[in-house]
Amino acid sequence: MINLKIDPEFQSQIPPLTDDEFKQLEKNILKEGKLLSPLIVWGNTLVDGHNRYAILQKHPEICFSTMPLRFANREEALAWICKNQLGRRNLSPEQKRYLLGKQYESEKKAEKIFHGNQYTLAKKSGGSHDDTHHSGKKTCDRIAEENGVSRASVLRASHYTRGIDIADNLSPGIKQKVFSGEVKFTNEEMSKL
Repeated sequence: MINLKIDPEFQSQIPPLTDDEFKQLEKNILKEGKLLSPLIVWGNTLVDGHNRYAILQKHPEICFSTMPLRFANREEALAWICKNQLGRRNLSPEQKRYLLGKQYESEKKAEKIFHGNQYTLAKKSGGSHDDTHHSGKKTCDRIAEENGVSRASVLRASHYTRGIDIADNLSPGIKQKVFSGEVKFTNEEMSKL
């Protein structure tokens, strides 16, 4: 069994399964006797497949494979995780808003790492990223188009994400309570954070 590193920030972007969903996933994996989809890794760090990996830890006899992805930095990996999770059908509106904002925030940070800022050249800042997949559009506009929302929705989601992260740092576990609908914040409350 390969021991993969679990990055808490990566894992926290993935909405948890309910107990019933987890049990059903475990039942399906045991029935197949293997994982049908590979675990996604970046180096030795698990990027996608946290629930399946937890099941593998309980059942080391299960065969599985990994698929390595290349990311220039952790912000790029975070953006990929959010974009991948946004494709799920079982997300609450709060989870979708959070992931949309997190994708935007992560991509903006990754761009600064690669391209530097007005005072540093990309070369000096370590940037050598080929940004051809971005088609010259502003990050916010591209993400809005990819997700069928307005530019303003992406910016609001970014503020929401920052507010949720601050609230979760102040009161650990609040993010999951918001995602489950147990706790609700108004936009005004979020902007105060």
